[in-house]
Amino acid sequence: MYILKQLNKLSRQQKQIFAILTDIACITFSIWAAFVLAYSDFLVFSTQHLPLLFLAVIITIPIFLRFDLYRAVFRHTDGKAYWSIMLASILSIGLYTIVAYTLTSIPIPKAVPFITFLLLVILITSSRVAVKSLFLVQIQKNNLSQTKNIMIYGAGNAGAELSNALLHSGGFNIIGFIDNNKMLHGKIINGKKIYSLEQVCQDFLTTESQSHKKIDEILLALPKNTNKRTAIVNELEKYRVKVRTLPTLLELAQGKVTIESIKELDIEDLLGRDPVLPVKKLIDANIKTYNIMITGAGGSIGSELCRQIIQQKPQLIVLYELSEFALYEIEQELLTLLKTQKIHLPIIPILGSVTNQQRIERVCKTFGIHTIYHAAAYKHVPMVEQNISEGVNNNIFGTYHCAQAAINAKVHTFVLISTDKAVRPTNTMGATKRFAELILQTLSQQKHKTRFTMVRFGNVLGSSGSVIPLFREQIKKGGPLTITHKDIKRYFMTTQEASQLVIQAGAMGKGGDVFVLDMGEPVMITDLAKRMIKLSGAKAYNGSEGIPITYIGLRSGEKISEELLIGKNVTDTLHPRIMRANEESITQEQLTHYLQIFQQGIRNEDEPQLRNTLREVVTGFVPQCEIVDALCPNLENKQVS
Repeated sequence: MYILKQLNKLSRQQKQIFAILTDIACITFSIWAAFVLAYSDFLVFSTQHLPLLFLAVIITIPIFLRFDLYRAVFRHTDGKAYWSIMLASILSIGLYTIVAYTLTSIPIPKAVPFITFLLLVILITSSRVAVKSLFLVQIQKNNLSQTKNIMIYGAGNAGAELSNALLHSGGFNIIGFIDNNKMLHGKIINGKKIYSLEQVCQDFLTTESQSHKKIDEILLALPKNTNKRTAIVNELEKYRVKVRTLPTLLELAQGKVTIESIKELDIEDLLGRDPVLPVKKLIDANIKTYNIMITGAGGSIGSELCRQIIQQKPQLIVLYELSEFALYEIEQELLTLLKTQKIHLPIIPILGSVTNQQRIERVCKTFGIHTIYHAAAYKHVPMVEQNISEGVNNNIFGTYHCAQAAINAKVHTFVLISTDKAVRPTNTMGATKRFAELILQTLSQQKHKTRFTMVRFGNVLGSSGSVIPLFREQIKKGGPLTITHKDIKRYFMTTQEASQLVIQAGAMGKGGDVFVLDMGEPVMITDLAKRMIKLSGAKAYNGSEGIPITYIGLRSGEKISEELLIGKNVTDTLHPRIMRANEESITQEQLTHYLQIFQQGIRNEDEPQLRNTLREVVTGFVPQCEIVDALCPNLENKQVS
């Protein structure tokens, strides 16, 4: 491998010069060998033939340069590069033949051009293949101790291209491919056989398998077709094999990921939720060509709303956020997204609190805001439970002041992002979000131009405090996986789907509507943890080994299962996953009365009063724990859990 070490020391320009010199040698040899073979005489080539060599080099090298044969990295040479070599050789030898017969008097047998072409293609191609092979051998040798035996699920273009990338990256020994297409079984891609899933399970994954090649990982190179992927994941879950996903060809082409970005299995594959395409007229209704503002734009839902809304090409978008860091992050991400997708759209970052009605109203009037998506809220249940007055101030008065600002600025549509925890809540966060809904329901009874809509849904995957990334980190450390209660269950939805449904629900509101998203069936967190352990290639604790699961008890304000509806009076809408709930509201007088009490409680930092008022007005609010706010007078000099 001395040659490779010396080549690696060369600069990019030096390597190109070396390749050109190598090709000149190949051209010279091809001309000489063609004459020798045509005359069957090793001594036939003499000094009178030297002009033919110079002529061939002068014609061929510029053509090779024009075909970019020296820009390609030899170790990554593929079928397209070989085709370029073929075309460049045909053109160069054809032109060389015409010029040689026209401008020289040197006798050239008719077989010489054809033989020269064959030899040139063989030699040029072989030089690339030789370098590529040497690098592959070196990579495999360097990574031998770390090599994983893998199989790629998907024998299409994505699987083939990704296998090339994996071969060059090292660290992977590709045993073969898996595909459901029976016509492909037994065929070969990049020297690797294509198997059926049944054959792989029988020959490689079972304890009775006779194969000496144990499969360490299966990498999914499949489109995000949830039905298909979920069925595959369910089958592989029976075996102790790690399952991960690979970036798609499109992502690779756009430079979004590299092979190092091989990632853990998408949680959508574990949940098995079928995707539903958005209804275009609902997606466009409140966005296209309008001026949009998102409060809490740097949060999990707020940021995804920004990404989705940009795709619908609004007139401008205002990012309203309290956290300077979160605002900076989402602004930079959106600017990059706009540049990548060549979308021209003003993005206005505004720092501010949702409790500052004057600032929000000024923003709305200055930029002529048409639609507000109010995603700003404190959502972490135990944290709000330990900071009751701030939770009430931000979630209740933040919503009230935003709504009043919208009315005063004549904003057309106001959409509140609510939560399933607002239904018969057991915690302060849920109770404040339900009162935020009551605020909008009451304001909808007044005469103004603003249409208020509320959208209620459950847990969002990937949000702050989500259990999924926590489990992944715990699995990496060997456990234990911590769960609050063995019977706890939750609704789950991706941020992308939730954001799309929020936009569509907002378009259907007539005023004071409470929309509920179809979250599917609730998921047992213990079952989810066990699946993640299995699909990581590990096994659950059996008393002596494996990754254990421990139950640590419910946190402050947490309940075992969530609900989406207070009553049972629901109707269908234009979208199969959006329902309209008809729920009780309060009068304007009641709203004013309760807001005054909340204001007094916040001013006096009277947490018991705030909780009692919430219990009085929010249907079904039964606190799961005693007050744990560190500033509550009854908790002074006590340790707060």
